[in-house]
Amino acid sequence: VLGRVVQSAGDVDHPLLTVPENETDVLVVLMTSDRGLCGGFNSRLCRDVEGQIKTLQAAGKTVKVLCYGKKGRSHFANRGYDILDSVLDIDPTTYPELSEELANRLVDGLISNQFSEVRLAFNRYVSVMTQDPSFDQILPMVIESEEGQAGAEGDYIYEPDGDEILGQLLPKSLRTRIYQGFLETQAGEQASRMTAMDSATRNAGDIIDQLTLDYNRARQAAITKELIEIVSGAEAL
Repeated sequence: VLGRVVQSAGDVDHPLLTVPENETDVLVVLMTSDRGLCGGFNSRLCRDVEGQIKTLQAAGKTVKVLCYGKKGRSHFANRGYDILDSVLDIDPTTYPELSEELANRLVDGLISNQFSEVRLAFNRYVSVMTQDPSFDQILPMVIESEEGQAGAEGDYIYEPDGDEILGQLLPKSLRTRIYQGFLETQAGEQASRMTAMDSATRNAGDIIDQLTLDYNRARQAAITKELIEIVSGAEAL
């Protein structure tokens, strides 16, 4: 829909679509969990993001990290990265408010030329067994117009004009992408924790079975030894 509006509106001048004059500063918004015991859910993402940050730094960029969740903050603070701010002990019921606050903060930062781009890093939920690290640019927003669709131009009439529509849709789109990141992080964390605990339960069961077998073998060997000693003593008499 946004692509069709942009195509219909022609040249659109909106702060969320404008490349800022700042060409060096990059802000990474990192979403991890506050708690552990969820396998490699946080470590995989942090390693991937760290590699992406090093690539940006090698290109001459200055990177700051805005952390949501204790695990991400701990990983990057311990390695000497520049932590702009951190939000910890997050209640999932506050995701809508956090998304609104973060979106407003990012828009203000973009307009005031505080950074050249914003990357959103989180674990994209694929399935219970799979969560893929994501490192997407969310500001300035990039919208692909649907030029490849026949009749895309002229088939739609927008009222009010495209500028006014985009003025409403673009901030909502940004908030939605941030909210999606929070939700997928929460879903992936719980799925990864369930998988990790299930694996730990199976491993504990295997250890118990092995220890029980070893105990029974040792007990049987002790009984056999005692019987041999009794028989040997009786024969000696």
